[in-house]
Amino acid sequence: MDKVYHKNLAAGRWFTLSLAEQLGNVGSEVGRAISSGQRGEKNQEEKAKERALELFDLTVSDRRWSARLKELVRGREVLADWFYGNNIYGSSPENLEKYFYYFAYAARRVR
Repeated sequence: MDKVYHKNLAAGRWFTLSLAEQLGNVGSEVGRAISSGQRGEKNQEEKAKERALELFDLTVSDRRWSARLKELVRGREVLADWFYGNNIYGSSPENLEKYFYYFAYAARRVR
């Protein structure tokens, strides 16, 4: 995962978004990965997974959330485990989409 997909966000814009906006955007990529996988579009699925993890990494690196670092790192671990691991946390497309949906909803409510 060496390619930077979100150059504009990585350059600083990401760090102006709220936590709900950040995680809602991660969730959008998770949703794209799930949808692509269900359609059998492996290349698009892989790219969406990489983008989701890239955005999660940007969120983890955001110093504003240092008090929530443990929670964020665990969330990234769960996502990476579902994408590439043995799914030891028992995640499913439904519970991942539901988890991230609430962040997107909260971000919209604030605007």
